[in-house]
This record gives sequence, C-alpha cells and structure tokens, in this order.
Amino acid sequence: MYTLEEVVIEMGEKAELVSIKDALQRNIGNKIKLTAKKGRKKCIIRQGIIEETFPSIFIVKLDNTIEELPSSSRRVSYSYTDILTKAIEVALC
Repeated sequence: MYTLEEVVIEMGEKAELVSIKDALQRNIGNKIKLTAKKGRKKCIIRQGIIEETFPSIFIVKLDNTIEELPSSSRRVSYSYTDILTKAIEVALC
C-alpha cells in the first residue's frame, strides 16, 4: 500500500492503479494541491478537496477563486490513469 505522498513521489512504474485509487480513497475530504499539465509549458495549479472516488475516476471540489462567484463551487473529475501517466500531480496540503 502507498500513502498519497508515496504515490506522488513514486509515480513511475511501481505505482499501480489500485494503489493510486486506494491512496485517494483514504484521503477523501482532505485538502490537496492539484497540478494539471495542459500542454506544452502550460500548467494549472489549483487547490481543492477530494470529494468522491469511483471505479475509474475521482472528483475534486476546487476552492473558489476571485473570478468565480463566491457561492459557486466547481468540481472536476480525473481518471487514475491521469496520475499514472503524469498528466496531473496530486499532493496533500
């Protein structure tokens, strides 16, 4: 079993989808820092809370930002393979 930090650090070939899912599931409700790579030299860094996990995806409720309405909340979903392929990076805050 991996902790969330170990999955983030050792995301190479050692990390498996089941281990990633278990680590995220154990940290539901915890605040995370999410770095999404959106192409060449483009990264989006956001903070949020792991809200739910499902068999192939997990949902993160993002913190409100200045440009968004204070009453709105934005949710994004990612697959566990996004972590495995390093399309996103997740770290506990």
